[in-house]
This record gives sequence, C-alpha cells and structure tokens, in this order.
Amino acid sequence: MKLSGSYQINLGKEKVWEALNDPDILKKSIPGCDEFTKNSDTNFSAKATNKIGPFNASFSGEIELQNLKPPHSYKITGSGNSPVGFAQGEADVKLEDNDGGTKLIYSVDAQVGGKIAQVGSRLIDMTAKKMADIFFGKFSELISRETIDVKKDELKPYLQKKKTQSEKKNLYWIVAILITSTFIAWFLIN
Repeated sequence: MKLSGSYQINLGKEKVWEALNDPDILKKSIPGCDEFTKNSDTNFSAKATNKIGPFNASFSGEIELQNLKPPHSYKITGSGNSPVGFAQGEADVKLEDNDGGTKLIYSVDAQVGGKIAQVGSRLIDMTAKKMADIFFGKFSELISRETIDVKKDELKPYLQKKKTQSEKKNLYWIVAILITSTFIAWFLIN
C-alpha cells in the first residue's frame, strides 16, 4: 500500500520539527494510541487500538527514525503486531517553508498481513488515509494550541498590568463618585 499527502501547518519549520519528535504530542495525535514511549532519540515503542473493517486491532510495535536532516526531513520505519495480523512500513517526511508556515509532505509505503489483510486493500487504504488525516489534523491542532498557550503566557504580564491599570481607573471613579456624593449630601444638608 502506498499513501502520500501534505498538510499546511501555520508554524515555523523548527517548531513543527520539535513537535514531530515530542512523544507527548505524538501520543495525543496517533489515533487510538494507548502508549507511546521514547526509548532513545531515534527509537520509540507504541501501542494503539483501531478498528479496521470488522477487526478491532490492538497493535504494539517499534518505530525508528532514520536519515535525520533536522529540521528538513527524516524517514520513519516501523512494524507492529496484533492478534489479527501485522503491519510494517516506512514513511518519508519532509518539511518545507510555505506561505509563512510549514508544508509537511509525507509518502508512506506499508504492508499488512494476517487476518487483517483479508478485509481488502481498498478498505485498508481508506482506513490508512482516514488515520493519516486524523493524525495530521490533531497534530496541527495540538501544536497550534501549544503556540497559542505560549503566546498567552508571554502576554500575561501585559494583561496583568492592564488589569491593574483598569482596577485603578475603577477605584478612581468610585472615589470620585463618593466625593461628589458627599459634597451633594453636605450641600443639601446645609
């Protein structure tokens, strides 16, 4: 099975590269991922459960990063086993500067075997494409959200200062109203 595609991510190439190597972001991005462990800078272990046709397949496997050219490209090789079959393959991942962000381009070559291969290549291709869309959609969302959270943290001192200034203005208005009310009351009494 061969699969390729690209996604536009509105972040710099270095940020996207960092996220592609962050086990927490990868675990949250991989559909059905139960575990994602970084064994070394280039080796990971993963467990994921996904529905493929009539099978609910729980795969456990190993992932290795090869041909690393930070922050431009790398190759991912992996294999996984399940009671319903196996999967193995490799993916070339490239990052290119594009429209003020990063274009992530991938090309996958994978093979499946065992009972799972009996569901037919069309269903497997559709499932793989759907999983890739879910992964890259979630990945983009997570790293964009992380960047927004960082920007909010950077703005906290400014927003706190603005809040303090606003509170001072409100206090001035309250004092002014109290003084004016006191003068009016004093004038009416006299």
